[in-house]
Amino acid sequence: MSAAPLVRDVDRLDPAGVAAVLALLRAATAADGVCPLSEEAELRLQHGGPAGGRDVLATSPDGALTGYARFEGGDSSGDAEAELVVAPGSRRRGVGRGLLTRLEQLAGDRPLRVWAHGDLPGSAELAQRHGYVRARVLLQMRRELAGVDPEPRLRLPEGLQVRTFRPGTDEQAWLRTNARAFASHPEQGSWTAEDLRLREAEPWFDPAGFFLAWDGDRLLGSHWTKVHPPGDEGPEAVGEVYVLGIDPDAQGLGLGRALTDVGLAHLRRLGLRQVLLYVEEDNTAAVTLYERSGFTRYAVDVSWRRAP
Repeated sequence: MSAAPLVRDVDRLDPAGVAAVLALLRAATAADGVCPLSEEAELRLQHGGPAGGRDVLATSPDGALTGYARFEGGDSSGDAEAELVVAPGSRRRGVGRGLLTRLEQLAGDRPLRVWAHGDLPGSAELAQRHGYVRARVLLQMRRELAGVDPEPRLRLPEGLQVRTFRPGTDEQAWLRTNARAFASHPEQGSWTAEDLRLREAEPWFDPAGFFLAWDGDRLLGSHWTKVHPPGDEGPEAVGEVYVLGIDPDAQGLGLGRALTDVGLAHLRRLGLRQVLLYVEEDNTAAVTLYERSGFTRYAVDVSWRRAP
């Protein structure tokens, strides 16, 4: 019988600790075919996050890193949230249970939500055994780019123009429109200037793939694309409909479909063969739009919730 893991948590990991966790994430991604942390959790691992966040580490008695969790305290009146990963060679040895127990202690008397990326059987088994229920389901949808017109003819209302994002100029306009477009979304609608700045500093950021629809000096919608390098979402590079948002006042103008076409055409011109996107399963209007654009369901992420 293996020894119980040693679990501790810190406000912020040092560079060596961050590097060790990133290596663990790469190993888990290679083993499972899906990254175990969201982009947001990985950014907070590397750069820190809001007050109340904790990095939780599980190690073996000899000091080897066997698991990691990112805890977010958030608003004290709402749910706490977390994501966790167990090293492929350390599974079914109590590491996941140890991490989850510490996360529940950090949450205290608040409900805790834990994201399971890929909805892997081991994650579901751990969550259900500890009294968690499925609270949210995020679909990953994909389509081939072979049938995409690389030079689509856009049907835009008179006076509207689509141009690419200008770093240092368009940030505030985009943040305002993004907040309006995702007012009811628990994560996307609350992005700050710092959230945007961190992504602009990432190696994958490319303003040439970030399209904005303007009516004069008023931003009505945008389609921000992303390219995942080989090994991130599969053996080849894969494109992503990263953020597609339309101002509520511009609904019904056909901007969603037009901006989708612009972004997919850009990704095809880059020579990519596949594109993915994420959408809430219960957002039937968006799911229908994407299905009409050739996307099909590929995988799911599940938020498991437990009320103490």
